[in-house]
Amino acid sequence: MRFRVLGPLEIVPSTTTDPIRLRAAKIRVVLAALLVRANEIVSVEHLIDELWGENPPRTATTTLQVYISQVRKLLDTAEPDAGRDALITRQPGYMLNIDPAQLDLTVFEELYQKGQAALQRGEHAVAADLLSRALQLWRAPLACDTPHGTLLTRTAVRLAEVRAAALEQRIRAELELGHHQRLIGELHNAVAEMPLREEFHTLLMTALYRAGRQVEALRVFAQLRRDLISELGIEPGHQLQELHRRILAGDSELLHAPAAVPVREPVTVVGTVPGAVAAAAVPHDELEGPPPGLSLDRMPERDRLFVGRADELDRLSGLLHDVPTGGCVVVAGPAGVGKSALALAAAHELSDRFPDGRIFVELGRGAPDGTHPADPAGPLPRLLRQLGVKGPLPSGEERLRRVLRRLTENRRVLLILDGVEDAERVRPLLPETPGSTTLVTCRQVPTGLTDRVLELGMLSHEEARQLIDAAAGRPLPPCDDRTPVREIVALCGGLPLALRAAAARLASRPNWDLETLATRLRDEHRRMSELTLAFPAFRYQLYSGYEQAEPELQRAFRLLGLIPEGPFGPRTAAAVLGEDVVKTGALLDDLARAQLLNPVADGPEHGGTHRLHPLWRLMALECLAAESPQPEAREATSRLAAEFTRQLREAYDGEGPDGPRPEWFGRCQDGLVDVVRRCHEAGLWEQTIRLSDAMTGFLEAMASWDAWDVCHTLALEAAQRQEDLAAEARLLRSLGDLAWQRQRLTTAGEFYERALLTADAAPAAVERGRALVGLADLHLDAGGLEEAAALLSPALEAVGDDPRGRYETHRVLGLLALENSGPETAAAHFGDCLEEAAALRDPCLESYAQRLLDRVRGNVHPPEGWSEVRPGVWRLVPCSG
Repeated sequence: MRFRVLGPLEIVPSTTTDPIRLRAAKIRVVLAALLVRANEIVSVEHLIDELWGENPPRTATTTLQVYISQVRKLLDTAEPDAGRDALITRQPGYMLNIDPAQLDLTVFEELYQKGQAALQRGEHAVAADLLSRALQLWRAPLACDTPHGTLLTRTAVRLAEVRAAALEQRIRAELELGHHQRLIGELHNAVAEMPLREEFHTLLMTALYRAGRQVEALRVFAQLRRDLISELGIEPGHQLQELHRRILAGDSELLHAPAAVPVREPVTVVGTVPGAVAAAAVPHDELEGPPPGLSLDRMPERDRLFVGRADELDRLSGLLHDVPTGGCVVVAGPAGVGKSALALAAAHELSDRFPDGRIFVELGRGAPDGTHPADPAGPLPRLLRQLGVKGPLPSGEERLRRVLRRLTENRRVLLILDGVEDAERVRPLLPETPGSTTLVTCRQVPTGLTDRVLELGMLSHEEARQLIDAAAGRPLPPCDDRTPVREIVALCGGLPLALRAAAARLASRPNWDLETLATRLRDEHRRMSELTLAFPAFRYQLYSGYEQAEPELQRAFRLLGLIPEGPFGPRTAAAVLGEDVVKTGALLDDLARAQLLNPVADGPEHGGTHRLHPLWRLMALECLAAESPQPEAREATSRLAAEFTRQLREAYDGEGPDGPRPEWFGRCQDGLVDVVRRCHEAGLWEQTIRLSDAMTGFLEAMASWDAWDVCHTLALEAAQRQEDLAAEARLLRSLGDLAWQRQRLTTAGEFYERALLTADAAPAAVERGRALVGLADLHLDAGGLEEAAALLSPALEAVGDDPRGRYETHRVLGLLALENSGPETAAAHFGDCLEEAAALRDPCLESYAQRLLDRVRGNVHPPEGWSEVRPGVWRLVPCSG
C-alpha cells in the first residue's frame, strides 16, 4: 500500500495501480495530517485544530473518533491484511505507522537531500537524476483537494519552497552538463510561475546567453527589473546585476563558468512606487488620506459565461442605492448558484455610480488548487494590500481601520467581499466614510449584518439553456419540450455550476450530442462523476457548504438524502433522522439557513415543507456512504420504509387528510422503488415486504407494471430469505396477477400454481382462494367455463370474510354467469362486488362493479365483442358458434 500527498490525496493498494480517492473532505484532513507527520504521534488537540480551527463543535472529540474509524476502514479496504493495524491509538492521539518508502512525501524529501548533496560534490549527472526523480513525484501542491488547517498550511508552504529549490538545483545541474538549449522552455515556464524569484531569471539568462540569444537574455533582465520596481520598489539583486553587466560585455567566460545563483536577501525598505503607498517613507498613523494617483480599481473581468439574471441585477441595483454609511448589501445563496458572477456583473454595470474604484476581495477558504488561499493574517490586511498599501502594516485592528478610513475618505468606492462566512469577519472591513458601499456574497446571511438581502435562486429554463449554449462552444438545436436540453437542466436542477460542468463535458466530447449527455447524467450513480470529469472544481465547490456545517447538521443532511426526490414533510424527516418532530423542525430550519436544504413556501397538498436540490441529494448519499456507520444508515432506511408504509396505507384506506395521494405516488414512485431496493440491499427483509405490499394498490391502479415487477420480485426474495410462507404465497399470487395483466398467460399460470402450493404449506387460506381465482381467470380467458367453475366454489370458501378475496371471487363468478347462467345471476355477483368494494373503500373497484351492474341491467352497452374483465382491462370475447 502506498500513499500520495503531493497532489490530490490518494491511497494505492498493493494489489492494483488504481488509486482510492477519499470523497469526504474531513476524512482527507485527518489522513493528510497523519501522513505529513507519519510515524509520529499527532495529538487529538492538533487534529481537532486542523479540522475546525478556533471554533470546534461541542462533539469534536467524538466526531474525530468517528473519522478515525473511517480512516481505519479505508486502510483495511486498501490492505486487508495489515492496513487497519497501521493506525495506532497512542496517547495523547494517534500515529500512522508506515514504511517511509510507502509515502511519496518522504521519498521526495530523501531524493531531494541526496540530489542536493551530489550537487555540492560536483556530481552533476547524479544530482540531475536524483532531483528529476524527486520532482516526478510532485503532481500538485500538498493535498490540494483537502482543506488546510495550521499543520497542513505550514507543511504546504515548506514543501512548495523545497520543490522550487529542487527544480532550481536540477536545472542548474543540467546547465552544467551543457543542456542549456533544452532547458530554455522549462525555464520560461518557471519564470512565469514564480515571476519574482531571481534564481530562475539568472538561470534563464545564462541558458539564453549560452544558446547565443544575448538579446533575449537582456530582455529577461529588463522585464524582471520593471516587475520588481512596480511590485516592490526595489532593483534586482547584486549578483543578477553583475550577470547582466557581463552579458552586456559579451563575457566569453560565462559560456563555461558555473551559473551564478544570487542570494535572496530580505527587503527592508520599500521605495516610492507610482500609484502605491510608500509605507517606509510615511508611517501609516500619519496618513491624512490617499496618496495622489492611488488607483482603487481592483476588479476581475466580468464572467464571460454570465447570462440572464436581469431581474436580479435590477433588484441588486436598487438595494445598492443609498446604503447607509457603514452598511452593506448581501447576496446569499447555495454553493454554485452564481453569487460571485452576479456581484461582478453588478459592479461592472454600476461603474458610473462608483467612479473612485471597485475592489474585489476573496474571503473564502480557497480552492483546492490554492488559487484563492486563505490569508492567515486576516481579511483587513489583505484588503489594504489590494488597495495598494506596500510594506509593513500597523498592528492592531483599530490602527488598520484608521488606514482604511483614510484611503476611502472623500471617495465613492464599491467594496465586494466574496465568500463571507461570519459577520464578525466582515464588520472591520466595512468603510465608515460616506459614499462607499460594501457588497457581500455568502451562503448564509450573517446574523445582524443587514436587512438588504438578495436571495439568489436557480436559473430559469431559458437562462439555463443560454448558459449551456455559451459554455458548450457550439450551437444547440432549437428548443422545445422534447429536446434533451430540458432534461439536462432538470438533472442539474438549474444550478449554474452544474450547468457549466455539463456544458464543459459536452465541449470536451465533440462527437456527443445532447441526448448522449442526458443519458449519461440520467444515471444517479455516475452523475456527480460525469460533472466532475470536465470541471474538476465542481465537486469541491458543491461540498464546501456541507464541510462548513456542524457535525449534527452534517449527519442530518446525509440521512435526508435517503428520502426520495421531491418535497417532504417534518414527519418523514423525523422518521429518517430518528428524532421527534420538534427537534427535526429546528434541524430543517438550520439546514435551510446553511443553504443545504430548500424550504417549499407553497408545498403541495401532502404537506411537504422542504426539499433537497437533486444534486445536494446525490451529495448527501455520497457522504452517507463515505462517512456514516453502516448500522446508522441501515436503521434510518428501516425507519423511512416504515414511515412510507404508514403513509401509503393511510392514502389507500382514505385516511389522513394531510397524507399522500395518488398524484404524490406518481411523483415519488421511482423514489419509493429505490427505498425498496435499499431495504433489500441492507437485508431489511420485513421492511422490503411491507413497503412493497403497501405500494400494490397504487401500482395496480396506475398500471406501473415495471415498478410492480421490481418491488414484488425483491419482496418475494425477502420473504424466501425470512421463510415467511404466507408472504411468499401472497407475492407469488401478485406476480401472477401482474403476468395476467401483461397477457403473459403461461407465466401467470406458473405463478398461480406456485402460490397455491405455498399457500397450502403456510397455511394461508385467503391466498389459496385468490390463487384459485387467478387460475379460474386463466381458464375463463381460454373459454374453459367448466374448469373455471370448478375452481371458484373452493375459492369462495377459502377466502372466507376477506373483502378483497370475496370481491375477486364474485367478479369472476359474475363474468362466468354472463357466459352460462344469465344476467340475473351475474347481477347478484356484481352486487356482492359493489358491497365488498364499499367495505374496502376503494373507488376504483367500486366504479368497476357499478359499470358491470349497469351492463347486465342494460343501462350501458360495452363495445361490441369486448368485455372489461378487470378494472380498466378489456378482453376480446370469443365468438360463439
